[in-house]
Formats: sequence, structure tokens, C-alpha cells
Amino acid sequence: MAQTAAPRTPHRPPPTGLAGGLARGGTIFAGILLFVDGMLGILKGIAGIITNNAFAGVGNYVYAFNTNSWGWVHLGIGIVAALAGLAILARAPMARLIGIALASLSLIANFIWLPYQPVWAIISVAIDIFVIWALCTDHKRAAMD
Repeated sequence: MAQTAAPRTPHRPPPTGLAGGLARGGTIFAGILLFVDGMLGILKGIAGIITNNAFAGVGNYVYAFNTNSWGWVHLGIGIVAALAGLAILARAPMARLIGIALASLSLIANFIWLPYQPVWAIISVAIDIFVIWALCTDHKRAAMD
């Protein structure tokens, strides 16, 4: 009896050249940036917790928490984001997915934080966007996880 093989689905190799190199190098850089963004979050959190006057007050803002509450939010996200950045650099399993989730949470928190510290928040949002992009586009690393 002749046995027929199941049809194979075409396998798409990971991108090579400039696109592949940027994504793989970008993942390492994303791990470093996520660590740095986590450390910035820790500093923002400590500043908000220690003194309630560390950041400018906003008028009638929908998300107008006191800066002490925002300090605890940034401190919590910052600690976990810094640890996720180190896990990405250590190539830990699932670190990319956790990094994407934490960068997304950080992006949302910093967007809401925008009226309190616009420049600092915009820098953190830009870092988070790059981290999400880099962690989502590294196809070679995604196949290894």
C-alpha cells in the first residue's frame, strides 16, 4: 500500500537583511529600554509617594488622582517592568509576552499621567511604543519562545 504524505504548509523563514537585523537587535535594545523605563517609573513613583507636591497639579481632569496614588501606580509598574526587561535580556521563556503586556500597561499609565508631567510622560510613551514594536517583530526569537 502506498502511503501519501500530508500536504506541507509553506514555512516562511524569518526576515533577513536589514529588517531581520533591526528586529533582533531591537529586541535586545527593547529589553534595555524596558529596564530603563521601569527604573524611570520607580523614580516617578518614589517622587510621587514622598511628596505630594512633586508634580504639577491639574485642574478638572477626569483621572485626577492625588500624586501619592499615581506614585504607587508608577512604582508598581516600574518594578515589574524593570524585572521584565532583565528577563528579556536573559532570554527567559515568555519574557517577550510579559514585556509587551507591561509596556502596554506602562503606555496607558503614562498617557493618563500626561497632564501631570507632559515631557516625562511623552518620553515614556515613546519608549513603550518602541518596546512593543520591537518585541512584536522579532520573528526568529518568537520561534524560539
